[in-house]
Amino acid sequence: MLIQFLFILTAIIIGARIQGIGLGVMGGLGLAVLVFGFGLEPTSPPIDVMLMIVAVIAAAGCMQAAGGLDLMVSMAEKFLRKHPQRITLFSPIVTYLFTFVAGTGHVAYSVLPVIAEVARETKIRPERPLGIAVIASQQAITASPISAATVALLSMLAGYDISLLNILMVTIPATLVGVLLGALVSMRVGKELHLDPEYQRRLENGMFAKDISEEKTQYKMKSKAGLSVLIFILATVFIILFGSVESLRNIGGRDLNMPIIIEILMLSAAALILLITKTNGIKAAQGSVFVAGMQAVVAIFGIAWMGDTFIHGNMDQLRESIEGIVKSMPWIFGIALFVMSILLYSQAATVRALMPLGIALGISPWMLIALFPTVNGYFFLPNYPTVVAAINFDRTGTTRIGKWVLNHSFMLPGLVATVGAVVTGLIIITLIGK
Repeated sequence: MLIQFLFILTAIIIGARIQGIGLGVMGGLGLAVLVFGFGLEPTSPPIDVMLMIVAVIAAAGCMQAAGGLDLMVSMAEKFLRKHPQRITLFSPIVTYLFTFVAGTGHVAYSVLPVIAEVARETKIRPERPLGIAVIASQQAITASPISAATVALLSMLAGYDISLLNILMVTIPATLVGVLLGALVSMRVGKELHLDPEYQRRLENGMFAKDISEEKTQYKMKSKAGLSVLIFILATVFIILFGSVESLRNIGGRDLNMPIIIEILMLSAAALILLITKTNGIKAAQGSVFVAGMQAVVAIFGIAWMGDTFIHGNMDQLRESIEGIVKSMPWIFGIALFVMSILLYSQAATVRALMPLGIALGISPWMLIALFPTVNGYFFLPNYPTVVAAINFDRTGTTRIGKWVLNHSFMLPGLVATVGAVVTGLIIITLIGK
């Protein structure tokens, strides 16, 4: 088993370094080693999860192509400029809402330069709002009803009479509390901007001689952009309703499962956006949301399939070695989820790879929901795309990777938000008697 695990770990590390679809295809190579080299029986690939993600990404990509994301960014910019002194508190709320609505943290790219600009103009250290804004965009993944990770968790807990509303009633308040705690801590991070030596050096070199605000173009409101956002949000609302009210899922005398409902509603939303707004479908497939989402699908295909096969093939040994510890201290499983997410760079892939083990070990489904935010651990190593983007958008140089690599701008807000979300989740499930 140890040798098999080392092969899996090697495949994950190499795949993460290759980036893009590298993680997924390396997962496929690792699966080949497990099957043909060690003789493990391959499990079924996670088809339902993949199809749900494809449907959601199709709808989100159409919304982006119709100008919906640009409209959201424009509204966010106006909001942040009205409250510049509170940008460290409000910017993570904005990125959280973006991810909550779109189901992917990659939508934060659009608003990060706005946050950096407003902070600098207000003489607030950009590291403070940017650090927690990136963390918030990922924490919201575990609260969004249409994110790949939430969809994966829902499909796994379906046998425990757990509805989508059950998951959201824990994860939404838990992650919001975690993000707000991270924002409060971020307000005290680093020196004030005018005292930062790197900013002063860049200022003396004339880097800010021309104000960036003079260069930006004003986004013009388009009706089709608003319609695309409205259609997407309505589809999300219907998903929550179907996931929360069991009677609504009874169609023609039989109950439809949530994966099918999500696929139908999101594909329908994508079609309506294209038809009503007269948006080019090719443009939707070329947007950043669609590209990033399809990379996630490939990653889940390879990594989750490899992880399922390894766990299923070694379940008896895994249960014997850690069952006692996990049953006496189930929160330790959250640490395993956190570490795995650092390696996989995907919340959904982490859920698919490790949650089956938690279920097999007999951990309460409500405990697994409370531990769900721990899959947001890939800020730990500062090489995730949104982390790198935030560093590059901050022209003042305050958002950075430290001398020791791990002492970067996202570590403190990330740890505070994750721990805060998990503790809040544990309190919530205790209060509701679960």
